[in-house]
Amino acid sequence: MIALLLLALQAPDLETLRAADLRLATIGHRLSVANVGLCDRRAPAPGLVIHTLDQYPVEEQPAARATFRFAAPVSVEAVVPGSAAATAGVRANDGLVAIDGAPVPKSATPPTSATREATLKVLAARPADRPLALTLADRGVTVPASPGCRTDFELILGPKMTAEADGTTVRIGVRFLERYTDAEVAAVVAHELSHNVLHHRNRLEAAGVKWGVLSEFGRNGRLFRRTEDEADQLSVALLHNAGYDPRNAARFWREHGGDIDGGLFRSRTHASSKDRAAAIDAEAARIPKDAGRNWTPPLLATRDQPLK
Repeated sequence: MIALLLLALQAPDLETLRAADLRLATIGHRLSVANVGLCDRRAPAPGLVIHTLDQYPVEEQPAARATFRFAAPVSVEAVVPGSAAATAGVRANDGLVAIDGAPVPKSATPPTSATREATLKVLAARPADRPLALTLADRGVTVPASPGCRTDFELILGPKMTAEADGTTVRIGVRFLERYTDAEVAAVVAHELSHNVLHHRNRLEAAGVKWGVLSEFGRNGRLFRRTEDEADQLSVALLHNAGYDPRNAARFWREHGGDIDGGLFRSRTHASSKDRAAAIDAEAARIPKDAGRNWTPPLLATRDQPLK
């Protein structure tokens, strides 16, 4: 999904952005659906990438209309190949009118992401294990049940190598998709998704930690470092269950850790790239050979425990 408001983009740029959104959505969908058994917060994962006309500045809406056509103010930007939505015949550029009979939220004054976010909340509130009745601008379709972890995946525009999770959403900088393969991007997405699966944001807030500069020191630094180490550890199971080779994640940190510019990945709250790679390899070696694609690591049992 296009996470930031778009400024001064021409039609070819919008198609490039749609392709990047779809790549991220496809990786996130694969991880989310394959690991639904590890998630205690679930939602429908139909494989839709939704955007809204009002997230584009007024002066850019003609280009957006030309590229995406917008049969309705809320529309389908892209559909993950092989997903439940694709099976049901939902197509890119379809207008979305209602979800299980509930009208999608009305447009707001642009530019805003509020309408898209409200639509995603409506979708997430539906039962994860039941089919979805979608009213499109020109037809109705029933999307087969496709439960996944309750997390949205958003693309962040701009030059920074940003990756973050807030409990309900994973946000990945577009630079990752420009520079790395899907398998390498999956390593980053799985790490951030692990934060949500382990309820790290809520547990850190309950522990009263400080964000910003103070996150680097004392108890704050220790607890943040613990959550980062745990996210690396759980990411191995998420990757394995989704059919990705976790050793690619270790290789990513060995070969590209130094490429990622400061802040999040070079702060004291994270292990060095070398140590992260070694820890991921060690965790991958713990997966039983007969585990199949349903490996549940012991770490998962700690996700409701207070951070101390």
